[in-house]
Amino acid sequence: MTDTPPPPIGTRAMMLAAGLGTRMRPLTNDRPKPLVEVAGKPLIDHAMERLRDAGVEQAVVNVHYKADMLEDHLRGVQRPKIIISDEREELLETGGGLVKALPHLGSEPFFMVNTDSLWIEGARPSLERLRVSWDDDSMDMLLLICSTVASHGYFGPGDFHCDPDGTLTRRGENEIAAFVFTGVYMVHPRVFKDAPKGKFSMNVLFDKAIEKGRLKGLRHDGIWIEVNTPEAISTAEQVLQS
Repeated sequence: MTDTPPPPIGTRAMMLAAGLGTRMRPLTNDRPKPLVEVAGKPLIDHAMERLRDAGVEQAVVNVHYKADMLEDHLRGVQRPKIIISDEREELLETGGGLVKALPHLGSEPFFMVNTDSLWIEGARPSLERLRVSWDDDSMDMLLLICSTVASHGYFGPGDFHCDPDGTLTRRGENEIAAFVFTGVYMVHPRVFKDAPKGKFSMNVLFDKAIEKGRLKGLRHDGIWIEVNTPEAISTAEQVLQS
């Protein structure tokens, strides 16, 4: 009698959609940021298509600001199966929101996607590249990173340095780093074992993984677009149409 194999990794995902979208005002005065349209389609629909194409079967979406509108929109999604994580009473930030959703995310590595990240694929779909690049022995999180020169709508000094083996370290103060975090990654549930209670940023757990040498990066081989302001929308649409 053979043992039952574990479920394949990356069949579940978390989509962060609870933020206030303050930098996207005035467009977010009457709608949550994930429903702001780019190229005729809400941001969250762009992200959902990527998950669907990657074979994700179940996605948890956290909601807070104008949550009813977002829930109404998601009722029309047939695949992947949508589970709402309700943060109406308290916005839990990236880490706290994820901890609340953990019961729906299983025991295997799953995808995390920020709904304000758009990307154009390279030679192979990025979520599939994250899945096949996962190494349980050497990593706890695998971040999709992009060269700052291949990023649009981003004007910062970068987020991470990346060693040849993919190990990530933070950009130091007054430094320039070659890579920016795209808001897309794969994470193993074990990283939340000793997570803080209540609201907290995932940066807390990123730093713990860095200390252990277990925060890894996978370089995106296409184009990444950050859509955080109304001005960034026209940039994103030009890039998507090019």
